Amino acid sequence: MRRILTILGLLIVLVLGAAIALPFLIPESVYRDRAQIAASDSLGREVVLAGDVSLSILPRLEIRAHDVTIGNAEGFGDEPFAEAGEMRLAVQLWPLINRRVEIDEFALIDPVIRLTEQGGRNNWTFEPRGDQTDAPAASGTGFRQGPGALPFDGTISDVRIENGLIVYTSGGETRTIEGLDLGLKMPGVDEPVEIEGALTTEGESISFDITLGSLRAFFEGARTDLDLSLGGRLVTLTLDGAVLEGEAIAYSGSMDTTIPSLRGLADFLGSPMPEGDSFNRFAASGDISGSLERIALRNASLSLDDLAATGNFILTLGGARPAVSGDLHIPEIDVNPYLPEGGESTGGGAIQPWPETPVDLSPLGLVDADFTLTTGRILFGDIVIESGDSPIQLDLDIVNSRLQAAVTNFVLYEGRGRIGLVANGRGTPSFSLNANLERLDALPFLEAAAGFDRLSGTGALNLDILTTGNTTAALMNGLGGNGRFQFADGAIRGVNLAQVLRNIQSAITSGSMPEGFGEQEETDFSSLNGTFTLANGVATNNDLLMLSPLVRVAGAGTVDIGGQSLDYSLRPRAVASLQGQGGNTDLRGIEIPIRIRGSFASPSVSIDFEAISRALLQGAVTGAISGQDPEDAIRGAIGNALGLGGQDDGEDTGNGEGEDETSTEEQLLRGLLGLGGNRNRQQEEEQPEDGGR
Repeated sequence: MRRILTILGLLIVLVLGAAIALPFLIPESVYRDRAQIAASDSLGREVVLAGDVSLSILPRLEIRAHDVTIGNAEGFGDEPFAEAGEMRLAVQLWPLINRRVEIDEFALIDPVIRLTEQGGRNNWTFEPRGDQTDAPAASGTGFRQGPGALPFDGTISDVRIENGLIVYTSGGETRTIEGLDLGLKMPGVDEPVEIEGALTTEGESISFDITLGSLRAFFEGARTDLDLSLGGRLVTLTLDGAVLEGEAIAYSGSMDTTIPSLRGLADFLGSPMPEGDSFNRFAASGDISGSLERIALRNASLSLDDLAATGNFILTLGGARPAVSGDLHIPEIDVNPYLPEGGESTGGGAIQPWPETPVDLSPLGLVDADFTLTTGRILFGDIVIESGDSPIQLDLDIVNSRLQAAVTNFVLYEGRGRIGLVANGRGTPSFSLNANLERLDALPFLEAAAGFDRLSGTGALNLDILTTGNTTAALMNGLGGNGRFQFADGAIRGVNLAQVLRNIQSAITSGSMPEGFGEQEETDFSSLNGTFTLANGVATNNDLLMLSPLVRVAGAGTVDIGGQSLDYSLRPRAVASLQGQGGNTDLRGIEIPIRIRGSFASPSVSIDFEAISRALLQGAVTGAISGQDPEDAIRGAIGNALGLGGQDDGEDTGNGEGEDETSTEEQLLRGLLGLGGNRNRQQEEEQPEDGGR
């Protein structure tokens, strides 16, 4: 028995001695060549161990190699797919004999890995030699799940990458990951796998921590738990869920992410946004599911700057741009932080010129979008759009830098209708607006929309406007389109046209503005209608018509929106009829031309006295031609022009006064026409026919 034990002891010593001595007895070139051939056959690429190679068998099988390179796939250039300054592999020997892999250490020191996509192919799909098919070796995803996908059993105690560099090239663009440190620990292929690490890319540091329920379950397509956390200055993310059963990678769970600055992220991704105070903090949480190319967030809570939303959200990757879609509810949408600046009042009546700062719609090119939004309130400038019986609906689509939005089911200052907006960032920025509003309360709407508080009433407004330009000033100067307005039962503030007409005689005599203008004055109307056209930033109206019980007003002129000025004429005339809306528009009386012109901030108002004189003269001449007594014609012209009642027919009024004296109106007209001072009828009858000339 002792002899047997002695023999066994000698055999063990010999084996151990051989294992220790073998690496020193076998030339390095032998196991270097063997290792290169085995690795090349396994990866289907040329593997070269250019530096020192060492081998030890006891107490574990350990290989160290320096200057290791793995060749690239055919058609991807001459640079190696990967290279490392040093590679270390240590495996327990006895379990390996029993076909169980227990890796004590696998380390890549200073590796460089070059990942490339081109022509629908990539260079990270490996096909072992002898297993290649007719399909290109570098096509596919490089990963397949299913039974037998993990052809070994074992443990991984220490797998790490130190100071790695990954270079990714696709579509002519290259991005790099530097300083990659990664560690992996796995007690067994059926036990949880822990992966943690950090990296730097484009100057940004990111850390990550991943726990996978089972490596075998993951590779073989079974359901396995997944916990993931990602941290850095650009983004933080946590995911608590699972990888789902199936051949393709799919997952579900709960997710929470925060992006402190979308502007910073856009800069990082190579699509910088224009300067501004918007598009900063973004946060999202909810139930997540999806794949490597599609992320769906259900029961989501989202926030962007001061906007908050709830609903469902889907992000699709893999296209020319990320695509987002969903249905969201936003309690209040404040559009103002995302609008170009300029044209605001600076106080004291001054208005800033339209700014020359560029209008940049490049954020529209970051994603394509298809959203149905509901909200209780929209703020656009000073305009407030409220919800009606149900929430406002906003349908929003973005396709290749072009945004199209439609707003329905809203209340806009008591009015209802539809608003359509297009913002096109393809080339020179352009905008279009189409609006149809009914039962609109004009005063609060115009005050909010344009700072105009001179018109009240209820009615309809139709707009079809478009413009193009690189700056706000260019957009205002490029306005084109047309519109129509129709208001009823309102008032024009700042002028009492009836009073102006009653006092026009003294104004003509003095050459000054008549009473009737002022902040407390107003002219009631039964209807106010008109249309306008827009071209090169100038709105032109030629058919304004206002009807009221005592005054009819026609108007025409221009409003230069780009130049912030106006030149507009109102032509009121007094009428005897008390009819309002629907009354006869072909009425007697002479129009009193009132001209409003100047800048938006300080327009001037004037009356065309010369035109009034010509109108009075024409009235007198017309009366004479019709066979009427000239003085009666004069009185009639003045009376009709000024709304002072019927003509004086020369009959006794019953009071015995005034028959031989010329009225104030007559004196006024005689002065205008050069007919002399006071005279009575008898004196005039005694004069020759041309005596008054």
